[in-house]
Amino acid sequence: MKQQVLSLVVIVALAVVGVGSETRVTAPNNKYTPAQDVELGLQAAAEARQQLPIMRDDAVTSYVTRLGERLTAVIPAEFQRHEFKYTFETVNVREINAFALPGGPMFVNRGMIEAANSEGEVVGVMAHEVSHVLLRHGTAQASKAGKYQMGQVAGAVLGAIIGGRVGSVVAQGTQFGLGTAFLRYGRDYEKQADILGAQLMARAGYDAREMANMFKTIEKQGGANGPEWLSDHPNPANRSQYIEQEAQSLRVSNPVGDRSGFDRVTAHLKTLPKAPTSEEAAKAAKGNGGGTSADPRSAGTLGRVDAPATRYREYTEGNVFRIAVPTNWRELPGSSSVTFAPTGAYGQANGQNVFTHGVEVGVLRNERHELPEATADFIQALGQSNPRLTQQSEPLATVVASRRALQTRLENVSDATGQPEEIQLFTTRMSDGTLFYVIAVVPTSDARGYEAAFQQVVRSIRLND
Repeated sequence: MKQQVLSLVVIVALAVVGVGSETRVTAPNNKYTPAQDVELGLQAAAEARQQLPIMRDDAVTSYVTRLGERLTAVIPAEFQRHEFKYTFETVNVREINAFALPGGPMFVNRGMIEAANSEGEVVGVMAHEVSHVLLRHGTAQASKAGKYQMGQVAGAVLGAIIGGRVGSVVAQGTQFGLGTAFLRYGRDYEKQADILGAQLMARAGYDAREMANMFKTIEKQGGANGPEWLSDHPNPANRSQYIEQEAQSLRVSNPVGDRSGFDRVTAHLKTLPKAPTSEEAAKAAKGNGGGTSADPRSAGTLGRVDAPATRYREYTEGNVFRIAVPTNWRELPGSSSVTFAPTGAYGQANGQNVFTHGVEVGVLRNERHELPEATADFIQALGQSNPRLTQQSEPLATVVASRRALQTRLENVSDATGQPEEIQLFTTRMSDGTLFYVIAVVPTSDARGYEAAFQQVVRSIRLND
């Protein structure tokens, strides 16, 4: 591992620009210490991880981390601080947004990556956010608002940086009115982050003009109301012009050549169910009461469950699959799966998000490409999180989406009701070897009334690979 990191640093160091007349950027006055930046950032990051649906997909997280490390490896000496700890995580929400916390934690929305046209555009946003950290803009802005204890400020910081409805949910727990003042920067700070970010990009081997291109992309895709990112990062006058002018003074001596990673990660994202909106994440966060997951299922309340409707509604999940479910079932997106369940069948039990009736459909990467072995691995993984799960049959050959599949019958004792439940697991392979699965769940007492609905749902599935 250390060898890989050192190799990355060497490669990036070779890409350091030949500086012409780059603009000098100076950090603003700040009453806080760098150590307090770190403390504040760690507290707010912990809250963010509780409130937001963080992606746990290695293909995405490793790519974003690699881009972040390229930038942090070339930080100019005057901005290097040994206290700062840089981390890079991806949030599984649809909106175009990204934010970085004091001391180094950064969160990039999946929607930001999907909106970009190139790797350089993603790097441009990340370089801008890293620059806010280097210039300590968060605590500099807090210095203007007055002195507050770290613990009292953390919740307000999170409310400010996340923005939108998610931010309003988080900020409800704070007693200070910093939600719009702490990290929603003014145009002067934005311009500083643009300039320093352009310099970081060039040092890391990227054309800084791609930052300007990304801002144009953000504005174009934001529609009439503008994307969330621009509400927190106001657009300074002549932004594209001064970024492009700065880029002309920055000579990249050894540009990053292989950018195929961007194509791979964007193609991979298209194989996943579509990301939820921030509104859906906010409802989940509110229903979860500050728990450890922003799964939309936590926004529900377990209770009376109606029988499946006889009419069906079709859903398209990204470009991965189509499915039709009873019209009284709700779509509940997750990071790599989507659940369809009726009202009263999803919510929380013992601090965990659960559903008692319905189906979960998802994709799972597995290194073992034979379907029986991959299915066995998946069942074993399910058993680790459901200790009372038992396998009741050997996998039987069946068909899902016109391709070879397996059907396995399982039984469990529900964490929500304490009653036995029947589970039908359907598994098949997508063209790239990814495991595609359907988990149909129903209490044993209701199984007969759901059998026909489950069969119809599975028959309706169409894979788009």
